Amino acid sequence: MPKFVMQRTIYEVRERHSNMYSWTVLILTNILAEIPYHIILGIITFAIFNYTVFGIRSSEDQGLILLFFVYFYVLVGTFAAMVIAPLPDATTAGRVTTVLFSMMLLFAGVFQTPTALPGFWIFMYRVSPMTYLVGGVSVTGLAGDTIVCSDSELAIFQPPTGETFGSYMQQYIEQGALGTLLNPQATTDCSYCPLRYTDQILARSGMYYHDRWRDWALGFAYVIFNIAATFLLYALFRLSLWGAGIKRVQQVFRRNGHHTGV
Repeated sequence: MPKFVMQRTIYEVRERHSNMYSWTVLILTNILAEIPYHIILGIITFAIFNYTVFGIRSSEDQGLILLFFVYFYVLVGTFAAMVIAPLPDATTAGRVTTVLFSMMLLFAGVFQTPTALPGFWIFMYRVSPMTYLVGGVSVTGLAGDTIVCSDSELAIFQPPTGETFGSYMQQYIEQGALGTLLNPQATTDCSYCPLRYTDQILARSGMYYHDRWRDWALGFAYVIFNIAATFLLYALFRLSLWGAGIKRVQQVFRRNGHHTGV
């Protein structure tokens, strides 16, 4: 954002008056110049994160996770451009960005599942780009993995005398139970893990493996929106009468503050 402010200042002080190039070129080149860096950062993040957290998976899954990380940096880069375009300095834009990005994370279905959110905040869950980014990365890297319950998560009980755990629970398992019998031959202290696969946990937050490519494709809608909003906000606040009116108000406040000693 500080680099954008510097380039914008040079344009508005010198280039705009000399008609060297248009303001649309200013914004477009600032966005495009960062994309190679986004790609490099995405590859580095993928190499560090994927193999330490998810391990080696199928070629399709690994390739998609790489695309998600590249998309993430393009998303935040265009989002930063959108926020700084109408604002006077990087400090103000940084504060606005922190608030907005925090809201994206809070309502992405990670801290609270969608069903636990109050009615209005479901809207935030649906529109947050982090909902689809976190969901897509999670299911691509974790779907199908076996869950291992800790001791505190196990259900331990005693089967009827003379029966094994497996025979006692057979009908329950055949009816579609989602858990795992850890010691089916035991006759005492039978251990049952109520979950079997990571998909069960992911489904609680509305994350499904079959939606992974859709989640990645939806990211382009957010990137396009950020770019379009960057042009629109710059035109409204820096070029139009609206922007001129804001500048006049700021000048009045400065003069009043100077004369009153504020």
